[in-house]
Amino acid sequence: MLEKYFDYKKHKTDFKTEVIAGVTTFLTMAYIMFLNPFILSGEFAGPEKGFFDFGAVFTATIVATALACFIMAFYGKTWPIGLAPGMGINAFVAFGVVAGMGYTPQAALGAVLVAGVLFLIISLTPIRAWLINSIPKSLKLGIGAGIGLFLAIIGLEIMGIVADHPVTLVTIGDMKNPLILLACLAFVSMIVMEKLNIRGNIIIGIIVFSVIAWATGLAKFNGVVGSIPPMTYLFDFDLTAAFTAGMSTVIFTLLFIDFFDTAGTLTSVANVAGKVDNKGKVKDIEKAMMADSVGTVAGALMGTTTVTSYVESGAGVKAGGRTGMTSLTIGVLFLACLFLSPLATSLPKEIDGAALLYVSVLFVRNIVDIEWDDIAESAPAILAMIAMPLTYSISNGIALAFISYALIKLFTGKFSSTSPAIWVIAILSVISFAVA
Repeated sequence: MLEKYFDYKKHKTDFKTEVIAGVTTFLTMAYIMFLNPFILSGEFAGPEKGFFDFGAVFTATIVATALACFIMAFYGKTWPIGLAPGMGINAFVAFGVVAGMGYTPQAALGAVLVAGVLFLIISLTPIRAWLINSIPKSLKLGIGAGIGLFLAIIGLEIMGIVADHPVTLVTIGDMKNPLILLACLAFVSMIVMEKLNIRGNIIIGIIVFSVIAWATGLAKFNGVVGSIPPMTYLFDFDLTAAFTAGMSTVIFTLLFIDFFDTAGTLTSVANVAGKVDNKGKVKDIEKAMMADSVGTVAGALMGTTTVTSYVESGAGVKAGGRTGMTSLTIGVLFLACLFLSPLATSLPKEIDGAALLYVSVLFVRNIVDIEWDDIAESAPAILAMIAMPLTYSISNGIALAFISYALIKLFTGKFSSTSPAIWVIAILSVISFAVA
């Protein structure tokens, strides 16, 4: 039945190849089941900060990931894509929306839900293509790199390498701490494993160095298998704050990141999978974006942040994955991990921080394609990169980038040739600062 549905012969693949591809992609993105609840719960900051519940997010992450993968498998059936809560977005929600702006987890989930519904509407209309073509490449790349730097400063803080300082604001941490040194080695090992083309380098690094921490008594081991934590945020979202001026910026940021991250990821995977025709058009991208947007809505209902397509899916494509059977395999493997919550709570925060720092590197390397020869294009991108970590806010970085880009175009006589989308976003950004 699966062979007929996914039409292996047409796509020059088979069941075994698709399963191997699914396992490959699963290994490259399995870290999210540990890292997402860690970030959203603010495990290292203390429960008094009002973050999400760790166990609830752990279960929601796995269920939402599996559900989104199943949607991609059976609706966008020609796409071998893995989906899960997005890195960067989860940090923005945890540190920017909940801890920074003081919203409850329920209000944050309401914003994620509204952004997901808007993404779904955009995916059904010509607005999708208009938006993709309207935002300059340098801005997209600069914002992506800025998210990476935002993740980097959080990761360094969690590892203990960066510490607070009353005068200089930040300083070096206690580098004699054995857990910090172990986390540094974990970070280096992840890079070495990628260089050696070892699949699943992040999850391998997390597990191996956590085992070392447990064996040496540096961290407490709580076990591997246990009961499934209840999904306390299931359908527990609050929409009352979603339509306020303050939350409008949050919704726009969630929508912007998800939309362009998905478009970029799908295009990258399409190039590897040979889904781009001789005119540069990506085949069936409408179905993939639709599946992604539905996955975001489903994730918010389950109790986690924006679910998006993972660029790690390229690993499975390189292993031969060409159909939704790869996505189906990924979803099944995630569901099989539902009982691993004791293991998730055993991972030392410093090792989690090392994984987050490694992920940040993957974001920052986007800067190579910025138009450095044109300062009108590169300067706003650099502003986004710098502002996000220093203001501790992805939304502030996006807003400042668009405002500066619009002003530069205005004063260099490029008003008429600049997309209306730039002006709309810039004006909304100014309003958001005015009412903040």
